[in-house]
Amino acid sequence: MNELNIPTMAEMAARGEMPDILFWVGCAGSFDDRAQRITRDICKILQHVGIKFAVLGTEETCTGDPAKRAGNEFLFQLQAMANIELLNGYDVKKIVTACPHCFNTLKNEYPGLGGHFDVIHHTQLLQQLIDEGKLKAEGGESFKGRRITYHDPCYLGRGNGVYEAPRKVLESLDTQLVEMKRCRSNGLCCGAGGAQLFKEPEKGHKEINVERTEEALSTGADVIAAACPFCMTMLRDGIKAKDKEQEVAVLDIAEITARANGL
Repeated sequence: MNELNIPTMAEMAARGEMPDILFWVGCAGSFDDRAQRITRDICKILQHVGIKFAVLGTEETCTGDPAKRAGNEFLFQLQAMANIELLNGYDVKKIVTACPHCFNTLKNEYPGLGGHFDVIHHTQLLQQLIDEGKLKAEGGESFKGRRITYHDPCYLGRGNGVYEAPRKVLESLDTQLVEMKRCRSNGLCCGAGGAQLFKEPEKGHKEINVERTEEALSTGADVIAAACPFCMTMLRDGIKAKDKEQEVAVLDIAEITARANGL
């Protein structure tokens, strides 16, 4: 991230400046090697279109979502209220994040604790930028005509009803979008949201991410588009299990957009 010269909120505040948007990177986007590449591409896109943004850097901590889903409401509220105090201290108004889990928590859980922010997912921001003519496929790696299937993250789709934005982004790049049998409100979870990312499958059951990967492969797509770092991990592991790493790529929509724009 340092090579991209991304300012932190603290640095901007010290200069008396205020960003247009705060990029909430999230735990995966900060520490997972694969998700870090998505983080970099989002930053490149924001810089490319001239959006003034900042990150929290070392001041960013977990939103508290894992604690809440595990039933530890006390720990969740401690984490959430500390984050809200920090964000309010910087007078943050708008937040974008690439993680549907962070998106859902910041958007739906924080208001009840005093955290009222305009929270959007990065696919929604990408759609807005394309609609405004600030992003388009103008160079770099072309995805025109390629068969792409999109996997709906649970917390983005069923949890928050965001189905169109990611699809419109892909369609704007002239890709051939092919849907899986189970998609949109009927989409199949990759398994990460149900903790399968951290445990072995129940005895006698097929691994859910492999089942989902098989559905994606059945479309004949050579690219599986993701919009969640945890889905990314599960789908990549599914591709490895099916020995299709050389034939099918798993890419975040931000990565696809960045490459199509030559970034």
